[in-house]
Amino acid sequence: MNILIKYTLSHNRDNKNWELKEDKTKEILVSFPIKKRALSKGVLKKVLGNNGGSVKVKNIKGGFQEERTFPRSKDPKKSEG
Repeated sequence: MNILIKYTLSHNRDNKNWELKEDKTKEILVSFPIKKRALSKGVLKKVLGNNGGSVKVKNIKGGFQEERTFPRSKDPKKSEG
């Protein structure tokens, strides 16, 4: 069974950055000045490294936008997108 570490990319209203946090520990792995930079091709994959993980992406208001799995081969289900 493959257990994916779960992360969340969300906006920090205090410092105006987009932060990638590990869900369980709340540790910030990296922060970005703009969301577009975090979601650029290959950036999240590089940050998560060989272990990969599942990243829940929130919108600026805190609502759910999408979820991405790295590497794609660890995606627990076949889905579009």
